[in-house]
Amino acid sequence: MDTKLYRIEDIEKDFKAIEEAAHLLRQGQLVAFPTETVYGLGANALDGQAVDRIFKAKGRPNDNPLIAHISKREDIEPLVLGVPAKVYPLIETFWPGPLTIILKKSSRVPAQTTAGLDTLAIRMPNHPVALAVIDKAGLPIAAPSANRSGKPSPTTAQHVLDDLNGRIPMILDGITPCSVGLESTVLDMSGGVPTILRPGAVTLEMLKEILGHVEVDKTVLKPLEKGQPPKSPGMKYIHYAPRAKVIIFRGTSLDRITKEVSRRAKEYVREGKKVGILATDETTHQYKGQDIISLGSRKNPASIAANLFSSLREFDDMGVDIILAEWVEEKGEGLAIMNRMVRAAGFRIIDA
Repeated sequence: MDTKLYRIEDIEKDFKAIEEAAHLLRQGQLVAFPTETVYGLGANALDGQAVDRIFKAKGRPNDNPLIAHISKREDIEPLVLGVPAKVYPLIETFWPGPLTIILKKSSRVPAQTTAGLDTLAIRMPNHPVALAVIDKAGLPIAAPSANRSGKPSPTTAQHVLDDLNGRIPMILDGITPCSVGLESTVLDMSGGVPTILRPGAVTLEMLKEILGHVEVDKTVLKPLEKGQPPKSPGMKYIHYAPRAKVIIFRGTSLDRITKEVSRRAKEYVREGKKVGILATDETTHQYKGQDIISLGSRKNPASIAANLFSSLREFDDMGVDIILAEWVEEKGEGLAIMNRMVRAAGFRIIDA
């Protein structure tokens, strides 16, 4: 299969590519497109066979539910059994944007989209290309991240091409990297207590301002218990992982963390390993002799989030064997950063 890549510099001028993408989606085919979070791999969410193509192209386990993307708020109604009153302030505040809401699904949504669950995850992305494609297709679009399953999520069209070239018919290139850089917050509103299943740029603190009491699922920084079905993408499997082994260092102080990272790096180098250090602006000067990438400043966790996946992919390009990463405080967007990092590391955490 030849994969077409279209650069979308202007929605109006490049609308023929949008129309072609929408046509492919209506025909049950796959299209990768940018969102503000990461690139998504889209298919008609109401077509089980089309959704099956997502799992095949990604190599994704089919018990991992997908998110349905819509372009208008009213599109939510036919997909669910009802919208609780407390959902509407969330929609008003955070849509379009990086918040996914889980509700009880309607019979229109096939089991393939929800991995057999009776709930559906829905969001409205905040990206002009994504909204144009969804609107023109006239369909809800099921779209996980547009990468091979388990790898770091793609924040540029080149990342998608690296992973899925020859496996999908079309990629729409949004030109600039995805602004958020981490997948959306997933909030379960299908039960009694609003619960964050996957943290993102819409933080616990933001949600509490709207809803009051909000819980965080205990698996956000821990693996699912054996036999526990995932209610959200990113819960069950090792995700976001580069080829290199990732180890995270946590400690009572940043100084303790950097000293332990430096010590372990020297040990791995003596063993003949090529080591990469995932640092921050505040700590890069403390490391010498290794490949070092700064995610950004700890004072600006949004920059760390935006750079995480591309940095993991950059280490793969460098050919490192081991990545040693610093823990980030779990406040605000820090919780989302650590959720992705611990899964990329396969929950390998060393306390300094």
